[in-house]
Amino acid sequence: MMNSKLNPQSFLYPSSLREARTWQEILAGMIKIEPLAQTPQFIAAADASFRPDRVLAVACLFRYPELELVETAMVDEPLLFPYRPGFLSFCEGPAVFRAINSLKKKPELLLLDGQGIAHPRKLGLASFLGLLLETPSIGCAKSILVGDYSPPGPQAGSASELRYRGEVVGYVLRSRTRVKPIIISPGHLIDAPSALQIIISCLKGYRIPEPLRLAHQQSVRWKARQK
Repeated sequence: MMNSKLNPQSFLYPSSLREARTWQEILAGMIKIEPLAQTPQFIAAADASFRPDRVLAVACLFRYPELELVETAMVDEPLLFPYRPGFLSFCEGPAVFRAINSLKKKPELLLLDGQGIAHPRKLGLASFLGLLLETPSIGCAKSILVGDYSPPGPQAGSASELRYRGEVVGYVLRSRTRVKPIIISPGHLIDAPSALQIIISCLKGYRIPEPLRLAHQQSVRWKARQK
């Protein structure tokens, strides 16, 4: 399942922000943004929560488009890289990578709570994991990291382009009527229109797409049980 061209031990645990930034720039050059090759039958959504020195990652596999939960994998990993804006990949990425890789069935598309290419160096969490796992990936974030946009309409399903340095890097989507929009950006092996279409198909009346919402619920419950 892992990209055979990459050795994750080389970049999953950078020793400094400078090294992490260098790896982002290198890996960003390997990202492919293209129309989704085929409609997936199984998608995975992942979420992570934190304890003082641990990362608790949950990956949930769903049948698509029914969004029926098929399988769940959980991983408890040491927190080796502190959170810094723009560097989420190195903070929770290793644990999420292992959770997704622990699923018995390989997903054909990944939904991540973070950015794709809508990132200062075009390598948000979704791009990072999509490349590492060689799987189409979509970033779905609650707030903007880079770019400019016109506010989408107030109705659910309204979307506007997110542009950064003259390029469309995603969409700002009103996922629920008159509720703050979410940021959708392609990660790897998918383009922005395809990513938007997939996310809209995963909305079930909440602000957050259903697979990510359920993965987050499981993550929160698991963290509560650890106390």
